[in-house]
Amino acid sequence: MTTLAEPESEVVGPIAPHHGRATAATDTAVGTSVRIFERLTRGYAAPDFAVRFWDGSVWAPDGSAAARFTVVLCHPGALRRMFLHHSQVELGEAFLSGDFAIEGDLESSFHLADHLTGDRSLADRVWTARALLSLPSIAPARPAWHAADVHGTRHSASRDRETVTYHYNTSNEFFAAWLDPAMVYSCAYFSNPAEDLETAQERKLDYICLKLRLQRGERLLDIGCGWGGLVMHAARRFGADAAGITLSEPQALLARSRIRAAGLDTACRVEVRDYRDMPGDGEFDKIASVGMIEHVGVARLPDYFRAAWRLLRPGGAFLLHGIGESPASKARSGPSFADHYVFPDSELPGLGSLADAAEACGFEVRDVENLREHYVLTLRRWRERLEANRAAAIAAAGEGAYELWRLFMAGSAYRFRIGHYLLYQTLLVKPANGASGLPLSRRDWYAM
Repeated sequence: MTTLAEPESEVVGPIAPHHGRATAATDTAVGTSVRIFERLTRGYAAPDFAVRFWDGSVWAPDGSAAARFTVVLCHPGALRRMFLHHSQVELGEAFLSGDFAIEGDLESSFHLADHLTGDRSLADRVWTARALLSLPSIAPARPAWHAADVHGTRHSASRDRETVTYHYNTSNEFFAAWLDPAMVYSCAYFSNPAEDLETAQERKLDYICLKLRLQRGERLLDIGCGWGGLVMHAARRFGADAAGITLSEPQALLARSRIRAAGLDTACRVEVRDYRDMPGDGEFDKIASVGMIEHVGVARLPDYFRAAWRLLRPGGAFLLHGIGESPASKARSGPSFADHYVFPDSELPGLGSLADAAEACGFEVRDVENLREHYVLTLRRWRERLEANRAAAIAAAGEGAYELWRLFMAGSAYRFRIGHYLLYQTLLVKPANGASGLPLSRRDWYAM
């Protein structure tokens, strides 16, 4: 049995619901919205939510009083704005435009979102479209964040620079508000679920260097180095001669400043350069690429691995750390919300695609580890820090960036938790006359 409760207190947060005198039209819109939710939530196995309407009334499936989160509809046309075109992009845009808000467990709300935007029978689609069209047509508010507008051939050097600029040039101060002090923008490596982010990120940097068996004086290249966290760690902790490349000028400027402040000028450097333009053959003993493969594109994987092969000396090792998508995940048609608003042109290659492209260039796959549970913890820590530093984040990049990243982090944590996204660390070697140069066991990796 569904229930419609008496009005409650208004929503707390950046988006406030519409309040006004009740009218027949409002009552009709509430009733229609309830019927839409009843229809769309058929078969939803977790009645863990409630819906609060713009007039303060509340509906919960099966009269559930144990809601983990509340969907707050901010005006009578909210559901129309959220679901008329039945797309993930539309739903995300409605959130950014203030048509609805989520109170409580934001991550858990993505389970409901998947159900609401999932496949429907023709009869359900027709009924829902008619019901949505009967709701008021409300002009959308100006979105709190702008979608990416990139040009040129997908994954060309010029377009890749545009996509990286769109994401990473948001503001160094914005990212600093919620990343760890080393500003490591990739999955951490936790020893237990309660560990703090700074410790887990330092352990991850150690783990990468140990997997590479990085030695003092060896030359390390970090492809997609971000703000320089890995090159600085490799130079300071392992005595490496470390170079990093990024396509983001603000990242490089901050990385150089941090390197100077740490007194590591002679041990590491950061350049603004595309991996395809790196000069030299066999210039590096070891290569790492952390959280960058997602920007390469599946069709460009051969070029990417050929570049790494050329730059690596015979007998050298290449550590690739990046997000993949599970083949068992149900594919959705069309671009995702993240494609438009977070990581334009990103592609999450499967493990098979990575291995095939690497081996075609001559690399030998020596180890693969899936760390997806660690990314769930990382994303939760990031969101906690973002929310705790809300004022600083908004001052640095605006409320739109704050809300967008909150939504993106919660959704990504959910996708990793259910196994839709995976996090692969893959160790490759470039054999020297058939010799890998590796010991017989991995025992030295765990000497942290």
